[in-house]
Amino acid sequence: MTSNHRPGLGELLRYVGELVDQGAAERYRALDIDYRPRYTPVLRALSAGAVTVTDITTASSLTQGAISQTVSLMLKDGLVVRHALDDGRKSGLKLTERGLQLLQKLEPHWETTFRAIRDLEAEIGFPVLKILGGLATALERQGFADRLAEAENAGKHDD
Repeated sequence: MTSNHRPGLGELLRYVGELVDQGAAERYRALDIDYRPRYTPVLRALSAGAVTVTDITTASSLTQGAISQTVSLMLKDGLVVRHALDDGRKSGLKLTERGLQLLQKLEPHWETTFRAIRDLEAEIGFPVLKILGGLATALERQGFADRLAEAENAGKHDD
């Protein structure tokens, strides 16, 4: 590796994600909560009124595939069940008693999580969640592949 190697955007995002996931998993163990952090977006969406996988996908900004995989795991773990919806076209999801109990344990932890994020933002002097939200919106508007192609073309004109 050369001495002028700088981590790229993807590397830094993955590294920060790993640090956050490791810290969250450590806290769940300390709180004696048997929990997969990947369940969080589904639980939060269901507690906010989402009913279908599509609702959860919209609420979480994750892919339908990722949500479907997570829901499958949650079904196996007995945290959610499927139920028929009135329109007859789709099935809905709802938390089981076990899922509701888990949600009650997690909600105070999530409040603590957002306090920790505010403290982190104050420490570094940047609104991390706002910046990442803006980054996601910009990349939805124009994907990174298109941005790379534009940068490549701009580089050819600089020569």
